[in-house]
Amino acid sequence: MARRVAVVLAGCGVFDGTEIHEASAVLVQLSREGAQAEVYAPNIPQMHVVDHVKGQPTQEQRNVLVESARIARGNIKDLATLDVKELDALIIPGGFGVAKNLSTWATQGKNCSVSREVEGVLRAFHTAHKPIGLCCISPVLAAKIFPGCEVTVGHDTEWPYAKTAEAMKELGCRHVNSQVSEVHVDHKNLLVTTSAFMCNAPIHHIHDGVGRMVKEVLRLA
Repeated sequence: MARRVAVVLAGCGVFDGTEIHEASAVLVQLSREGAQAEVYAPNIPQMHVVDHVKGQPTQEQRNVLVESARIARGNIKDLATLDVKELDALIIPGGFGVAKNLSTWATQGKNCSVSREVEGVLRAFHTAHKPIGLCCISPVLAAKIFPGCEVTVGHDTEWPYAKTAEAMKELGCRHVNSQVSEVHVDHKNLLVTTSAFMCNAPIHHIHDGVGRMVKEVLRLA
């Protein structure tokens, strides 16, 4: 029977939502491995909308669930309906939406809060001992919720990793340095993390790392 994996999105577009290439890499690898992706997003307003040409916020308002549906080709569910008992694993791709819509990390760093629904889902999978895959900036969610966990966002001595890695350490987590095509597995907490676009690397290396993350998540499921 195909393993069912929840993929939680945070909008559509790197600067205000989910990083599209990371989400696509996750969905492609799940399909390649014969797993069934169940895509979810919270039904909430975005923090703001960014013009991806100018890189500047606009006055426009958008909804996270509606925007995430673009990536899911319309096959998406409200995060509020997620039932961990029906699923085998959880994956959250990166993108600034994780730090703006799923949490307030973008504005508050280590003092951020995580969306109630998102925290509830993460804790439910953790309590059920079901694996969680996180890439790019999304490991900050685990760092905030699961003190003492082990994660990677790349290297702790290079931009842009250093500031994020340092904040994670201050939250009581262990940051593990890694290359973009590598993953780190926290076997105690069943967390699988990879740096993805936290690294300025060729896109095929990003896909390689995300693919390995998905494989490890499924191996643990």
